[in-house]
Amino acid sequence: MLKRNKEKLLAYVTLTPVILIMCTLVLYPIVMTFSYSLHKMKLTAPNDIKLIGLENYISILKSDTFWYSLQNTLFLLVIVMAVTTVCGFAVALILNVDTKISGILTAIAILPWAMPPIVNGIIWKFVFHSGYGFMNKLLISLKMIDKPIEWLTDRWLLLLVVAIVVAWRSVPFCAIVTVSGLRAIPEELYEAAKIDGADRKSRFFHITLPLVKPFLIIGMTSASITAINIFDEIVAISGYKDLGKNLLIENYLTTFSFLDFGKGSALTYIIMLLSAILGFFYLRSLNKEVEY
Repeated sequence: MLKRNKEKLLAYVTLTPVILIMCTLVLYPIVMTFSYSLHKMKLTAPNDIKLIGLENYISILKSDTFWYSLQNTLFLLVIVMAVTTVCGFAVALILNVDTKISGILTAIAILPWAMPPIVNGIIWKFVFHSGYGFMNKLLISLKMIDKPIEWLTDRWLLLLVVAIVVAWRSVPFCAIVTVSGLRAIPEELYEAAKIDGADRKSRFFHITLPLVKPFLIIGMTSASITAINIFDEIVAISGYKDLGKNLLIENYLTTFSFLDFGKGSALTYIIMLLSAILGFFYLRSLNKEVEY
């Protein structure tokens, strides 16, 4: 009994530093941010700080700029998820083929994921530049367009460019996760299907796709959380303009440009709620067992 108590005490002592770090860096900021969101707290009026309850949240939900930013965020979310899923699965199928250059292909595929988001944004800004961008030159040389397209001056084209940039960064993670799922499928299933007369198409739709689906969901969920929290790419491509503003840019401007920490904290909680919903599905997919 004494030995068991000592082991429990040792476990608590060992966990104490981690608990202190989590409370200081995670729990305390969460509690304080929620407290700020319930206050009128504008640093341009430091003597007018007071408790106002849910007024910041109500004001945000009534704001046209919030709904504009939310529309942009949801558009980015849908495009990023779609492109990441399709391209990630395609890249995974290529990487799953065992060749002499498989290691090199894997290293090349991981590069976009390893690069800082701000660098990705700067590189792609030159690709889609209206005057001397590579994309316009390519399309003109292929005689697909007669004059350069203003990629970065139209709202939806700008958001499409940002979505492509973010998807390009998200595809490697989705591909690597999906490859691990593909390699976990027992070869006996394919052999049994061949014996039963199933062709390649049938084996893909009835064995590969259903069994790799949980891994694709992990990649999709990760991409969706990334899409909600886009910041660096938008700043690199279009700056802080209203044209491509999403919820995170709106939050940054409200908090650090207009110095409204109360409303900014409320926006932070709204974004955190959206991320938490997607994070729930992410954790659920991680814990889901795959039956072969």
